[in-house]
Formats: sequence, C-alpha cells, structure tokens
Amino acid sequence: MKLAVLADLHANLEATLSVHADVQRRGISEVWVLGDLVGKGPRPREVLDWVQQHATRVVQGNWDARVAGASHRPQDLWPRSLLSGAALRYLADLPYGIEETFARQVWRFVHAGSRGVFHRLYPHSSLQEQVAAFEPNPALGLHQQADALVYADIHEALMLDVEGLPLINCGSVGNPLDSTLACYLILDFPDGPEGVGYSAQFVRLPYNRAAEVTAAEASGMPFTREYITELLTGAYQRRRVRGVE
Repeated sequence: MKLAVLADLHANLEATLSVHADVQRRGISEVWVLGDLVGKGPRPREVLDWVQQHATRVVQGNWDARVAGASHRPQDLWPRSLLSGAALRYLADLPYGIEETFARQVWRFVHAGSRGVFHRLYPHSSLQEQVAAFEPNPALGLHQQADALVYADIHEALMLDVEGLPLINCGSVGNPLDSTLACYLILDFPDGPEGVGYSAQFVRLPYNRAAEVTAAEASGMPFTREYITELLTGAYQRRRVRGVE
C-alpha cells in the first residue's frame, strides 16, 4: 500500500496542482493531508476544494483552526472572509489525528505533534519531548502507543530515529522553508498480513511560482510581501501589522 502524505498546502494552488499531477503520474490513490490547508496564501477556497475532492484522509492544522475561528489576526480574517460557512465548519471539524496499523506497527499521523495543534515539535526538541510524542493522548483522540509518528507544521522534511522509533516530517507543499520546491512524502507498506517494514521517499517538485506570485499580488491579502519572499527564498518571514511591534 502506498500513501502520499501532504501537508502545509497554505492556499498555494500552483504547488498543490504540481503535487497532484505527480501523485497521479505515480498512480497513488491514497492521499492523506496533515493540515494547514489554508492560511498564508492567496487561494484558500480553491485549495480547500481540491482537498475535499481528492484527499482520502485529512487532519486539522493550526492555521485551519485559526481560520475557522480560533483566533482573529488579519491573516485569519482574510481567508475566513472568502470561505463559506460550510467550508469553515469543515475546517473546524477536522480530526486531530489518524492512527492506523501498517506492517504490524501503529502509525500516528498528526499536524504538529501529540500535545496540541498549536504545540510545535522541532528536530531540536528534547529527547523527552520527542519520546512523549509517541504516547497516547486520549483527550485528542490518540488512544494507542505509536510505533511511528508522521507530522508536519515546521515546513521542513526530516526523518529522525527516536529511541528506535521513526519520527518523520513530510515537509510542506505550499510553503516549504527548507527549500523553494514543493515537498511531500510517499510511504510504501508491503501488502498482506505477513508484510513487515516500510519505505519512505521525499519528493520535491517545481511549480509555477510566477503564477502563484501573481495571484498573491492581485489578491489583496495581508502580508503579501512576506508570503512572496518565503516562496522565493524558502526563509521564514515574521508577520507584523505595519507599525505595530
């Protein structure tokens, strides 16, 4: 069984369509999206439509929660104004995580770790914090002790060994901050009850950045300059309301 694991699309339609074409070319039918469908980018409605049409499983990201109503920053209010009530309810009702057994191991898929959608898990987080990410958290619907953890949020593809357990970040489709190329993860599990092990492959793709920049410039969204700079450089830009620290 093959999974295409996507995350952090961030309303970047051009990057999303590039990844979609690659997934189709490879014949992968299972597309799992680990949150942050919207926010930052200029086309939240179009990207959300794509997710609802093509994704097999979806979990909630911190930006999804914010745009759905968890906070009221300018960058939350703008995409919120473009989405229907049904779309906002969809974002608000997305599950926190997914737990499935593949190749005799419990795999957990979340956006930002296992403590909360706004809690960030970094590659330099303490070993204690990384180990805790595999533990159950029934309050968030995470009921099993995980043997493997796949997450997103930090926009940086990585694969770590945490006391013998794989900790994998799938990278970002629409707002990568370790490259300027869209990134997603392919997980391949053997078929049948006797299958063990897995393979993991990161895929990086070019996309029509010029068209995405043009869409951002024409959108009227807040923090356009910061967004475009991130697309062109792969470097995070702080977002502050002009004249306010």
